[in-house]
Amino acid sequence: MMKDEIKKACEVLQKGGVILYPTDTVWGIGCDATNEEAVKRVFEIKQRADSKAMLVLVDSPVKVDFYVQDVPSVAWDLIEMTTKPLTIIYDGARNLIAADGSVGIRVTSEEFSKQLCFRFRKAIVSTSANISGQPAPAVFSEITEEIKQAVDYVVDYRREETGHPKPSSIVKLGKGGVVKIIRE
Repeated sequence: MMKDEIKKACEVLQKGGVILYPTDTVWGIGCDATNEEAVKRVFEIKQRADSKAMLVLVDSPVKVDFYVQDVPSVAWDLIEMTTKPLTIIYDGARNLIAADGSVGIRVTSEEFSKQLCFRFRKAIVSTSANISGQPAPAVFSEITEEIKQAVDYVVDYRREETGHPKPSSIVKLGKGGVVKIIRE
């Protein structure tokens, strides 16, 4: 079942569509992070200003280099040592649609999102499945109909889960490798 869901989701992403999918944290709204129109739609669905940093998922630390101009060496230590989902905000985004030039990247280790990123072969936008300013739904049953109706495809995998995963920790890496904790 997971394999079929990944195939369907990839087909939608390749056509510039927007998906609703399970991640290593909460359910996410996603699209091809390199497709300007798709990214714009995600911001419209969330009713969010596009000046905020975009959060994307990748399946491997190797891919971080492709999307960030100069990865501070401390980033590799943080990625390697983390025991829970960690989003790192970098300056100098490249090969992505990033309004302010920064990008939040999380290397996912959760089975579905990791396989989705691997099969799609590009960074995938991952933003919580809620209207900006409203609480982020932890499980599928908490996602509003408005969000479900706004996307092109809703992944069927993991809809029945009832646990309440936590959002990722977020750190921003500044010049000279300065680490600023945004969310623990």
